[in-house]
Amino acid sequence: MANFHKTEAKTVQELKDIAHRLRIHSITSTQASKSGHPTSCSSIAEIMSVLYFHTMRYKLSAPRDASSDRLVLSKGHAAPILYAAWAEAGLFPIEDLQNLRKVDSDLEGHPTPRLNFIDVGTGSLGQGVAVACGMSYVGKYFDKASYRTYVIVGDGESAEGSIWESLNFAGVYGLDNLCVIFDVNRLGQSEPTCLQHKVEVYRKRAESFGFNAIVVDGHDVEELLKAFHEASVTKDKPTALIAKTYKGKFFPNIEDADNWHGKPLGDKADEVIKHLNGLIHNHGPLQITPQKPLKDDAPVVSLSNVKLSEPPAYKLGEAVATRLAYGTALAKIGANNSRVIALDGDTKNSTFADKLKNVYPDRYIECFIAEQNLVGVAIGAACRDRTIAFVSTFATFFTRAFDQIRMGAISQTNVNFVGSHCGVSIGEDGPSQMGLEDIALFRTIPGSTVFYPSDAVSCERAVEMAANTKGVCFIRTSRPNTAVIYNNNDKFEIGKLRVVKQSAKDQVLLVGAGVTLYEAINAAAQLEKAGIHARVVDLFTVKPIDRDGLIKNAKECGGRIVTVEDHYKEGGIGEAVMSAVADQRFALKQLAVPTIPRSGPPTVLLDMFGISARHVVAAAQEILKL
Repeated sequence: MANFHKTEAKTVQELKDIAHRLRIHSITSTQASKSGHPTSCSSIAEIMSVLYFHTMRYKLSAPRDASSDRLVLSKGHAAPILYAAWAEAGLFPIEDLQNLRKVDSDLEGHPTPRLNFIDVGTGSLGQGVAVACGMSYVGKYFDKASYRTYVIVGDGESAEGSIWESLNFAGVYGLDNLCVIFDVNRLGQSEPTCLQHKVEVYRKRAESFGFNAIVVDGHDVEELLKAFHEASVTKDKPTALIAKTYKGKFFPNIEDADNWHGKPLGDKADEVIKHLNGLIHNHGPLQITPQKPLKDDAPVVSLSNVKLSEPPAYKLGEAVATRLAYGTALAKIGANNSRVIALDGDTKNSTFADKLKNVYPDRYIECFIAEQNLVGVAIGAACRDRTIAFVSTFATFFTRAFDQIRMGAISQTNVNFVGSHCGVSIGEDGPSQMGLEDIALFRTIPGSTVFYPSDAVSCERAVEMAANTKGVCFIRTSRPNTAVIYNNNDKFEIGKLRVVKQSAKDQVLLVGAGVTLYEAINAAAQLEKAGIHARVVDLFTVKPIDRDGLIKNAKECGGRIVTVEDHYKEGGIGEAVMSAVADQRFALKQLAVPTIPRSGPPTVLLDMFGISARHVVAAAQEILKL
């Protein structure tokens, strides 16, 4: 093998010793917390030892340094050995490991970025490879830097289809800076895994996805050293290490035994620790230390103060779909900042993410029809503040990636999600394509910002604001053309509604967003002919919602509110408004899609499912009788 030199016996022994020390730390820390996964830690002890003390290059002084190698522990339940590796490397005192899982400690049961050496939260299985793919893609194609990305995958979690979505992605894009390590320890939580120790099956599957697949004895340090070297010199394809391991390796009477998953060793701990200490040759200070990056070649980037390169340029009354305005705005902020990227799942000509691709093709990532991987790649791409990622697809398809999105929030990600084709207003495509749960989904994400622009001007400004907003952002865009109602120089703020129509005589407040804002405007015109004055407001952001603005306007309208939305009732605009004004003595009627819709012309569907102007008029008349 090119440039591979057999490692000195002394170094090999030191790495074996470190593996046993990591095992001991995993036992003692889980004993202290009376919970955890010491046997799952033990199966990857040699892998962690070789990675952290020989193969990986990173800076202890700056754990998230841009030029350092990355490690994603997809099998997040093995967190104790990850913490132990960083402690042995010298990042923090080894004694701190005894604080595992304590309420006042950031050494949680599964890793989260509360710790400065963790990039993403893991523990919901099947997601780590996608995140690692995002990191690797950025390293290879955007940063063009020498850092490498490693991800450790449990054999149990490899039953998740999302793992194979991600392996396909890595193979398609030739991510030769990525190494996926399968910890094939045979045992799952409740019974043996489906493939157990059939490592050749794993190898063939990985190869079929375009990987350089290497089967190794995961407890043989010399084999691991050679395999990681091969991974580092393999070009144009990612590498998969299929490591045959044993759960509880070197734990007498526990190794490869069932029914030890997620359990500290209890009264067997002392016996096992004594055995492990007997296997260690050097009990003194470590003779080898982590290696620093060979090059500080990751470029310095700025992700702040992103602006539209040109202001919106629309005419009042012009009919423009907000999904088209999204694409226009994306290209504009891309012109302003070279780290703006777009990701899509083969819907770019419908979401209009292709507007960025058309002008900056190297900043567009096609993730194909694999939305779980799409979201995971975006989270990985945004790690360590390397990119401003915008992820688009039909709004309804984000529901299948809800777990990835919620884990993104735990990972403190700054990813922007854009969902088009929302509601019954998409028309003939029918209910399978209609996003009717998406507002509820993104409202539940802690710290999220939910934009729902109604015209092209407000949509462009939503994109600009999302690029500068921390946390998960969601922009809900519509398929139908809607009239431009705002001036190009109008100002928008997160958490501030816009009053679209008002008078001093207003008797009822109509609240809408997107296509239903226009139904509310039409309803107000019809009500006025009947001598009823209605005020119309555009929420703009559903979260945070403008509580003060809603209360002020509702009081000026006699405390009467009608909400109308192209979304199911549960979790949508109406419930957001009700929650905001719950402590007020207001009368409120909620119009929403009441049941599973069907195919048909958009205007017919809006009326059929009770959210057209006609229904808004009726609701306003009813609430005035209360």
